[in-house]
Amino acid sequence: MSDPFDYYGQMMDVDTAGASVETGKQEGLSYGGISASEVIAEKDLKNLKKYETKIKNVGKKMHVEPAVIAGIISRESHAGTALKDGWGDRGNGFGLMQVDKRFHKIVGTFDSEEHITQGTEILCSMIRDIQKKFPKWTQEQQLKGGISAYNAGIKNVQSYDRMDIGTTKNDYANDVVARAKFYKRNGY
Repeated sequence: MSDPFDYYGQMMDVDTAGASVETGKQEGLSYGGISASEVIAEKDLKNLKKYETKIKNVGKKMHVEPAVIAGIISRESHAGTALKDGWGDRGNGFGLMQVDKRFHKIVGTFDSEEHITQGTEILCSMIRDIQKKFPKWTQEQQLKGGISAYNAGIKNVQSYDRMDIGTTKNDYANDVVARAKFYKRNGY
């Protein structure tokens, strides 16, 4: 029997540069890179535990490694700690995964399995669109491209090496992947 999460590629095989120095500074660090992403991810680990069962349930149901979902939740909302009444992004993003009300009908409460499912469905649709746009990329490259598109849209992803240009802090997929690898090593 194959790994139930290999449908979109293996997270541990995705290359990453980690967070930008700008993201690191935003988090009170003087550096970027994989080590910055890991420090940030570790800060969110305790709060993320509250949602671990929901994240794992959605991952299994959607064939997405729970670590990827956890990485997005860490980046988008610091496991909910950056939200005000479930909202972020100047009142446009909702929930742990910051689903944008301008593009999607919001479902569930901010921390519900229904919300995590919606965010993961959006991620999966982005990965599938990247698979169509870049059919010669490896599964892992397509997964990373889908993560980038989750933040900035399919049109923003023009090439593999520059996929994060135009994402928040120009490091979204690289930072999420590094955080996801940390979460994978920590039980997700």
